[in-house]
Amino acid sequence: MSSLAPRLAAQLLGFGGAPLGNLFAPIGDEESVALVRHAYERGVRYFDTAPHYGNGLSERRIGAALRGLPREDYVLSSKVGRILITDPDAPREQNGYVDVLPFVQRWDYSRDGTLRSIEDSLQRLDSSRLDVVYIHDIDRATHGEAQPLRFRQAMTGAVPALTELREQGVIDGFGLGVNDWQVCVEALDHADMDLLLLAGRYTLLDQTALPQLLPLCERRGVGIVVGGPYNSGILATGARPRDGSVPHFNYAPASPDMIARVAAMEALCAEFGVPLRAAALQFPRGHPAVVTVIPGARSIAELDENLALADWPIAAEFWQVLRERGLICAAAPLPSKS
Repeated sequence: MSSLAPRLAAQLLGFGGAPLGNLFAPIGDEESVALVRHAYERGVRYFDTAPHYGNGLSERRIGAALRGLPREDYVLSSKVGRILITDPDAPREQNGYVDVLPFVQRWDYSRDGTLRSIEDSLQRLDSSRLDVVYIHDIDRATHGEAQPLRFRQAMTGAVPALTELREQGVIDGFGLGVNDWQVCVEALDHADMDLLLLAGRYTLLDQTALPQLLPLCERRGVGIVVGGPYNSGILATGARPRDGSVPHFNYAPASPDMIARVAAMEALCAEFGVPLRAAALQFPRGHPAVVTVIPGARSIAELDENLALADWPIAAEFWQVLRERGLICAAAPLPSKS
């Protein structure tokens, strides 16, 4: 497995930077910088971001927060695939982000686009290097009929460029940052990757990546970084959110079957005195291919709560009963921490 894996696995959680791009609701600059600084003070040493998150807003804020800290002390990742084009008339709300920076996005997975994207990210981050670069959102759900063409461009453009940068020691590793496990399997047929940032497809609620992708990664020595451990909401809010809203799964209202399954999980959690979110954060790390989990946080209180939940004592019996009741895949490795 990549030498990056031990660095990432040595901590409870990494830091997912999407909320700092004003995902769904705004966060102030000072609040954002204080949040990242607090995460560092609490021992978090992996920070992930992307040009997509607020059109560079997340990168800018994370860069401001990390400025002056020892660069060798943390792992920093961002993504390629979208070029930001200056546009004073750009909408203030784009792609679920509000109060974004005045850019519009253009897809570009070419060699030149990859190198430009990295250079632009380094400027926004005020950093001399990225440790990890992910090729972002190269799946069919994102691109529709254009996906085969863009996938080909990524494999013939971005992959060779990133391979050269890794060989030159400019970056430590690269991979994909996606919500789709199938495109990861396809990409591994074309490229020698180090890490895959996979959001939502190996969680307490969704183990669709388990049969094919995770064993492949284990054989190939490719680490999995699990994003979206709450599946865009329902594993954080539970089946019946306190505010009366409809719980969300995979960025859409959850189906009745999904809500019923989460309700059954909550009932088991109540039996064992385990918060649902603690189970959600700890379950993915039971698989040997998973190196870390990176939930997002919008406040210092949320970050502190995530860290506490990631370290919550959970008895081995809880995981066994979860499996016996058919609430997780029978083949999923169980966490060994008790």
